[in-house]
Amino acid sequence: MTNQDLLTLVLDAADDKKAMNVVALNLEGISLVSDYFVICHGNSETQVQAIATEIKKKAEQHGFRVRGLEGMDTARWVLIDLGDVVAHVFHRDDREYYNIERLWSDAKVVEKV
Repeated sequence: MTNQDLLTLVLDAADDKKAMNVVALNLEGISLVSDYFVICHGNSETQVQAIATEIKKKAEQHGFRVRGLEGMDTARWVLIDLGDVVAHVFHRDDREYYNIERLWSDAKVVEKV
């Protein structure tokens, strides 16, 4: 599977758990960390955990290795590192505060994959 397939898988998993305001940023040529960032939010800690758990579960089911998972205990900003794709699942209030889309404003927003 390609990194495009992984991106689609992450977006589908977030959608399955009703993630809000899902944005995918193409970081190819901009960042050495990852090719794509997926940024979304949930309206409660429980929803944030459910979204992150679903992304992790679907990735592992399709043979992708989760390299890191941070923030599940507080569920305010959960980061799932899948290598070429990094998912950021925020609580609604924290997403507004950190506004990482602004930090990566030079990245192209990925339209429907």
